[in-house]
Amino acid sequence: MLEQWVDALVLDPDGCYVDATFGRGGHSRAILERLSARGRLLALDRDPEAVREGERLARQDARFTIVHAPFARLAQVLAGHGWDRVSGVGFDLGLSSPQLDQACRGFSFQQEGPLDMRMNPHEGRPLSAMLSSVSERELARVIREYGDERYAGRIARAILRAVRDGRMNTTADLEHVCFHAVPRSYRYGGVHPATRTFQALRIWVNDEMEQLRQGLTAAIGHLRAAGRLVVIAFHSGEDRIVRDVIEQAVHPCTCPPQFPMCVCGRKPSMCWVQKKPLRPDEREVAANPRSRSARLRIAEAVS
Repeated sequence: MLEQWVDALVLDPDGCYVDATFGRGGHSRAILERLSARGRLLALDRDPEAVREGERLARQDARFTIVHAPFARLAQVLAGHGWDRVSGVGFDLGLSSPQLDQACRGFSFQQEGPLDMRMNPHEGRPLSAMLSSVSERELARVIREYGDERYAGRIARAILRAVRDGRMNTTADLEHVCFHAVPRSYRYGGVHPATRTFQALRIWVNDEMEQLRQGLTAAIGHLRAAGRLVVIAFHSGEDRIVRDVIEQAVHPCTCPPQFPMCVCGRKPSMCWVQKKPLRPDEREVAANPRSRSARLRIAEAVS
C-alpha cells in the first residue's frame, strides 16, 4: 500500500515530514521523490541495521536525516532537530522483510536462530531472558492478548516446561513446542500454530504497544494545521490503538452524554480522513502475501 500511504501523507512538496519507521527505506525514498528541493524528511528506527541503511541514503540526499531511536522518542528527536510542527508523520508498523529473513535476529520460526527478537539487539532483554523470569499466567496473557491465540494457556504452559527442562534454546525449539502444544486438529491446513505466538512474543519483547501509543501521541502533538498522520498496521491490536488514539483526538470531550452542551472545553485536534481502514487489493496480496493483513488509516490536524 505504498502509493496510497505516500499519496495520503505528502500534500506539500516543500514541507517537513517524518518517517517514524524507516525499515529499509522504501517509504522514505517514495517520500523524497515527492519533495521539492526545499522539502525535508526525518526518519527514525530502533534497528541499527536500518539506521546504517538510512545513513547511506542521507549521504546521497541532503534533504534526508535518520536518527537511531524508537518512535516513542519522537518528541525528543524533533526537539533535538529544532522541528516544532511538521507537515506529516507516517508509520509503517511491524517487521521489515530483512528482519524476518535473518535467522540471527530470532524473529521467524522458518529458520533456526537465537531466542532474541529485539528490534535493537544492543538494548533491552532478549526473549530467552524474559522467558526465564515470566510467570505462566503472564505469558498466557501476552500470547492471548498480542497474538489472539485461542490456546494461549496450553502454549504458555508448554513453553515454560521446556524452559525448566533446558529444551528451549532456539527458535526451532520454540516452534516445536508451539506446534505440539495445540490440538492435533489445529496443527495442519491453516496458519502455522507458532505464527501467533511468535508475533505475540516479539511485541512483548519490544514493548511495541506502548511504544506505539507514545509515538502516535507525539505525532499528533507536532502536526501543523492540515498536517497528516498516516499509519499502516498489520496487527489487529496495533490497529485498535491507532484508531483509539486518533479517535481521542477527534472527540476529546469528556462531558457526560446527558449534558446538553460541552463544558469541559476540550476541542478536537484531529479529524478523520480515512477512519474505516483501507485494505490491499487482490493484486497486491498476490505480489506480496505479507501485505494481506495491512490496514491503512489517515487523519488530519485541525489546529
